[in-house]
Amino acid sequence: MTHDVAPGARDTENRQGSPVEVLTIFLRLGLTSFGGPIAHLGYFRAEFVERRRWLDDNSYSDLVALCQFLPGPASSQVGMGLGLGRAGWLGAAAAWLGFTLPSAIALILFAFGVVHWAGLAQSGVIHGLKVMAVAVVAQAVWGMAKSLCPDRLRGGIAIASAMLVLTLPLSFSQILAITLGGIIGWSLISAEHIPTTEHRNYGVSRTTGAVLLALFGALLLGLPALAALCNSMVVSGVSGFYQAGSLVFGGGHVVLPLLQASVVPPGWVSNDTFLAGYGAAQAVPGPLFTFAAFLGAAMPVPLGGWIGGIVLLLAIFLPSFLLVAGALPYWESLRQLDGIRQAMSGINAAVVGILGAALYDPVWTSAIHSRADLALALAAYGMLAFGRVSPVFVVGLAGLGGGLLAP
Repeated sequence: MTHDVAPGARDTENRQGSPVEVLTIFLRLGLTSFGGPIAHLGYFRAEFVERRRWLDDNSYSDLVALCQFLPGPASSQVGMGLGLGRAGWLGAAAAWLGFTLPSAIALILFAFGVVHWAGLAQSGVIHGLKVMAVAVVAQAVWGMAKSLCPDRLRGGIAIASAMLVLTLPLSFSQILAITLGGIIGWSLISAEHIPTTEHRNYGVSRTTGAVLLALFGALLLGLPALAALCNSMVVSGVSGFYQAGSLVFGGGHVVLPLLQASVVPPGWVSNDTFLAGYGAAQAVPGPLFTFAAFLGAAMPVPLGGWIGGIVLLLAIFLPSFLLVAGALPYWESLRQLDGIRQAMSGINAAVVGILGAALYDPVWTSAIHSRADLALALAAYGMLAFGRVSPVFVVGLAGLGGGLLAP
């Protein structure tokens, strides 16, 4: 395969790593990387820029900028890019597998517990996890609003998006809000032009990149049509999770409303089980997108169990791989387009509103039923936002508090 990379791309040293090396390092990170995507990026920089010197700071910053520009879980996409640059395509797969596997296995096992012990989903401990989800989503909404809605226009886009989703509770309302946010941003938001810089060569040709991006678009459009035609739960589930992985801008928490709209209205997963799994996802290391493994394992046949968890985990992460590998050879050209960056500003504001609507329904409405519940949620929020307490510790306290408050 020829590597007709973008002009100006700086060549890297010959790849010296193996997929096994990449898998081993990322598996250790997958077992220990608590704290969310920002913390993950810090762990990656310390490991691969400072300690192992796989790439320099400029190359790392450029990769992070691309992955934050694209939809999907930024830290997982950065990991895929790092694996790709170190050991090729198998390296990208090894990086994803190592970083994702520990939390996915833990959440699938938790799903077995919820499914096979019917009283577990209604227990006080699980209710405490749902209350914890209120604190986590509230913290995400507040943090994203401060950074992504700095002016009246973007604040207005966020509020209008929340109103649209709350008043039009249909599966496509989130997609409509994202689309309208992008159109308004492209039309009305100004963006400062970014100067041209060199970027690293990851060994992906423009031809290969174009094929991957075309495949991404074909699946995004084709899977919903196929699901409508064949009336299969498996195809519908894969379509919904692929779509969620394709449209999540602004962080992993934004996947919550998109997945909720895919699995709760059809009755595949109850709202209580959904929020219990989301709360449990805060207690495991690695990417929040592994919540998909819990949902797949908790769904009825023909999904459910290990097969359902693995299938939907692959479905939600596939867009991330196609996008990051496909966009790498085009990144310098893409980042120069002011219109794209303006549309992204509007989209990011819209997802703040979508997550704000999810904070009310289903998170708040399913978890806060009394003053004691609200007090527990406020305590969890205070520890996360102001006390900087580890989410793992807060999850444990929330579960204990829910158990003590249970009638």
